[in-house]
Amino acid sequence: MPQLHLYVPEETAEALRRRARERGSSLSAYLAEIVGREVGGERWPEGFFEEVLGRWEGELERPPQGAYEDRARLG
Repeated sequence: MPQLHLYVPEETAEALRRRARERGSSLSAYLAEIVGREVGGERWPEGFFEEVLGRWEGELERPPQGAYEDRARLG
């Protein structure tokens, strides 16, 4: 697995260390999680819908939305 190096202000480093400790994680694992969410968040995790939401059966239908309401103009 590749290693990446970065520099951050001391205050930021301490905040990251504290958050990693709160999660019971190493700093490296916590940073990898953050980076993974940022760059890997373009698609749903594999198995997300089955594990978290259950399985959907049937069709999605949008119920009637009704008529538009008349509103006063702004300004």
